[in-house]
Amino acid sequence: MKTISSKRSTKPKFIKSSSTPKIQSGQKITPFLWFDGQVEEAANFYTSIFDNSKILDVARYGEVGPGEKGSVMTVSFELEGQKFVGLNGGPHYKFTPAISFYISCKTQEEVDYFWERLQEGGGKPSQCGWLTDQFGVSWQVVPDALIEFLQDEDREKAQRVMEAMLQMAKIDIKKLKEAYDEK
Repeated sequence: MKTISSKRSTKPKFIKSSSTPKIQSGQKITPFLWFDGQVEEAANFYTSIFDNSKILDVARYGEVGPGEKGSVMTVSFELEGQKFVGLNGGPHYKFTPAISFYISCKTQEEVDYFWERLQEGGGKPSQCGWLTDQFGVSWQVVPDALIEFLQDEDREKAQRVMEAMLQMAKIDIKKLKEAYDEK
């Protein structure tokens, strides 16, 4: 079981810096995120929240490219074993909730932790366990219990859980269980 610690390091976890992005991750598919000058801040933010995370590489713009020489071009980082690459690509593209990252939580403590931490610095809550962080990236903070209840063979129980969940911003396991157990 994951240990939730409010004393996670907030210091940068940068390992090395290069002028050539190290994008090969060993994964078949790697999320590649476009930021508007905030990739270094975002990578530090995310690695301060998730256990088993680290910065893998920082590549800087050289003589050629749209960024200022020496500024961060890409950051490769890992969250819970999932590798990501972030690019300082400029203001041309923005994140939307059409793409989100799903966080599977075992306990209400985990739900509360990720819900609060990902909203630090200006994030915004949405409905049904969704939120947008300060960089515009969308996240779903979902307890495993929700999925278990929704997949129950008793469709009336599952429907009550769905109705309860639709009233929530942050998912509350106790309220889901109450809806599930309702007679």
